[in-house]
Amino acid sequence: MSDKPSVLFVCVHNAGRSQMAAAYLTHLAGDAVEVRSAGSEPAEAVNPAVVAAMAEDGIDISAEIPKVLTADAVRGSAVVITMGCGDTCPVFPGKRYLDWTLDDPAGRGVEAVRPIRDEIRERVAALAAELLGPAGSRGA
Repeated sequence: MSDKPSVLFVCVHNAGRSQMAAAYLTHLAGDAVEVRSAGSEPAEAVNPAVVAAMAEDGIDISAEIPKVLTADAVRGSAVVITMGCGDTCPVFPGKRYLDWTLDDPAGRGVEAVRPIRDEIRERVAALAAELLGPAGSRGA
């Protein structure tokens, strides 16, 4: 087990919110944090409007593939952040669980995805500062 903080972002399809959050945390923290994302019912591909919105912010997630949520992914994470997946996320003692209420970008255009992206970026920046301290963040 690594000494690094580990975070798992979970949403239903792993095609929007959790992908954006994982990309931002990876961008901000580099390899100082183990970052995972998964979905309770993964989609075939990441939402194209999400890919476009992230590209506008200089982050390329076009090669990402939605992954299925597993008990091992939860077990291997110190912090589990859910985003609209309800009770499908397994709960293990000793894990920190946060539930972020965010609009679902599914079926929306890039204009509607931008405010969701921006809110995720703010929440992830606060999480990165908490996990690493202000000096630990690489900045955006």
